[in-house]
Amino acid sequence: MKHRKLETTPEISKRMSNVRLKGGKAESLLAKALWHMGVLYRKNYKKLPGSPDIAITKYKIAVFVDGEFWHGENWEERKTRLKKNRDYWIEKIEENMARDKRNDIKLEEEGWVTVHFWEKEVIKNLEDCVNKIVDLIDNKETV
Repeated sequence: MKHRKLETTPEISKRMSNVRLKGGKAESLLAKALWHMGVLYRKNYKKLPGSPDIAITKYKIAVFVDGEFWHGENWEERKTRLKKNRDYWIEKIEENMARDKRNDIKLEEEGWVTVHFWEKEVIKNLEDCVNKIVDLIDNKETV
């Protein structure tokens, strides 16, 4: 797949420099909440495909907190609204989505359960997200 060079303006460059790849607000909130529940985990675990944001190694649960834009939430609608650098962004986001699927398959082949949350889902419904993970842990403990 050939990638086109993105033409950037100083404004785009400044905005992109503020994008955090790891340790964002939602990821930190979820990690701290799990820690307070007594859940031990590794953050950005590079030994696993996709470097899960939170890897609960004891139970083989890989948690990803995905940015809505970067990982294609509501993608079919969202991509119709792209105006600037449309071709670049469509290719970029769709490759991100394909990579996420490939990593999920690899993890599942290794016996891991993958969980994806949208950033805004974690921020707005932190308790629900924590409960979903705790339920997965409880289910694995009873097996």
